[in-house]
Parts: sequence; C-alpha cells; structure tokens
Amino acid sequence: MAKMKIKKGDLVQVISGPDKGQQGKVISVNTETQRVLVEGINRVTKHTKAGQGAGRTGGIVHTEAPIHVSNVQVVDPETKKPTRIKTRVETVERDGRSKTVRTRVSVRSGKDL
Repeated sequence: MAKMKIKKGDLVQVISGPDKGQQGKVISVNTETQRVLVEGINRVTKHTKAGQGAGRTGGIVHTEAPIHVSNVQVVDPETKKPTRIKTRVETVERDGRSKTVRTRVSVRSGKDL
C-alpha cells in the first residue's frame, strides 16, 4: 500500500472526471481504499428511510462520495494551481539532540504546504 501525500484539510483540485477543475477542502482520507472525501465534490443523491430516535426523517439527501486520490491534486498556495508534492528532510538541533523533520513542499513554487 502506497503512502498518500494528501492530508485532511488540504485544498485540492479535481484533475479528471465529471467534476474536473473544481476545488474543495479534504474532509477525510481513507488510506486502505486510497480515496478522499472532498467538500462539495462528487455529490450523490441518497434516499434514506425514516429511522427511530434522534428525529431522523426520511427523504432525499445530497452528500459527498469518495473520489480516488489519483484524480485530485493539491493546490499550490502561491499560484492557486494544482501541483505535485515533494518532501524536504531537514535535521534540526533541539536541546542538544538532532531531530529529523519532514515538511511537504510544493513542486510548482517550492513553498511549504
């Protein structure tokens, strides 16, 4: 299973599919199925049944469906265009100990994400 470079809270843009070109914030990430849930993207209609307790009413509900991680790219904070991500590894000296710090960097502009 490959490591996913997209995290919860990232601003992403859809690069393929019916919602191509739209941008949204990542709500959740599922590493097992390699899918992400993006706010306002890939909306589906669900017909729900009225349930017991908590005042659940039945009807038609519009909700987001997961989209595969290969169909989205992180938006560069500087150019507002989709970009790839690379990792910069630095060693930082703190309290006399050296610690390895990994930061995500935009390939397009070189800025930290």
